[in-house]
Amino acid sequence: MHAPQSLLQAALNRLGARLGSGFADSAASLAVLAQEAPERLRRELELFWSEVEQEAQRLETEVTAGGPAASRGTAAASATAWAAAAPQDQIDDLRARVASISRQLEDQA
Repeated sequence: MHAPQSLLQAALNRLGARLGSGFADSAASLAVLAQEAPERLRRELELFWSEVEQEAQRLETEVTAGGPAASRGTAAASATAWAAAAPQDQIDDLRARVASISRQLEDQA
């Protein structure tokens, strides 16, 4: 059995011979992107979770210090209730919020 890398290279070579170098260059570029995609996705997810942890730590620090987040205890409870709501209810709520923000922006203009 051949190694996947060898099979990929052989397929690209044959495509290049049959269809010309322009298509082969495009296929090679796609192959490189496909190989880099998992690593890039992993890095982006790590960065995202790092940001989530930092934000959680910031929120916890504000709550224990009695900062602005402490007054948002009811907001946190309503956010939890909102997350438990049905998806259509969440969508309707988001649409209402977007409409409200849009009206506010129009009033400011």
